[in-house]
Amino acid sequence: MKKSGACLKGPIGSDNLINQQPEKRKALAEFIGGLPIGDDRERNRGYLIECLHKAQELFGYLPESVQLFVADHLRLHLSEVYGVISFYSYFTTVPTGKYRINVCMGTACFVRGADRILEELKRHLGIDEGETSENGKFSIGGLRCVGACSLAPVVMVNDKVYGNVAPGKVLDIINDCE
Repeated sequence: MKKSGACLKGPIGSDNLINQQPEKRKALAEFIGGLPIGDDRERNRGYLIECLHKAQELFGYLPESVQLFVADHLRLHLSEVYGVISFYSYFTTVPTGKYRINVCMGTACFVRGADRILEELKRHLGIDEGETSENGKFSIGGLRCVGACSLAPVVMVNDKVYGNVAPGKVLDIINDCE
C-alpha cells in the first residue's frame, strides 16, 4: 500500500487495524470498488464522506490505517481524509464504547438543559465527555445538532433518539443499554 502523506503522529497506518480485520477490510474494499472511482480527484472527493461513514460503521472508528486505506482507494491525500474526519463531530479516530451516548448541544437542547443531562451522565458513568468506560461499554459525547429540536433536549444512544430528556431520565436511558 502506498503512503499518501502524513499529518498524524507516528508511522502512517501504524495502528494496523485495517490488516487485523481482513473481513472488514474486504467489505470496505468492495464498497469502495462499487463506486465509480476514477482519476479525477475532485470527483473522488465527492465519495469521501460516504466511504468514511461505511468505514466507521465497519470498524467502529477511523484510525490511521483505515484513513490511509480510504485515501489510497479514492486517490486522495491522507491530509484530505483527516481534514474531513477532524471537521465533522460524527467521525472519531479513537475506539468508542458499545453504547455511544451523545447529548445534543445545539441551541434548542442547550437552552432546555442539555448541559445538566451531560453532567448527570458523567456522574452516573464515572467518565468525562470524549471518554469510554473501562469495560468498553459506554462512551459519552456531545453533538452540535441532531435536527430534532422539537424534542429538545435530545440524547442519542447509537442510532436511538430519546427526546424531552430530563436529568431524572438519565438512569433509565443507561439501564436501557443493559
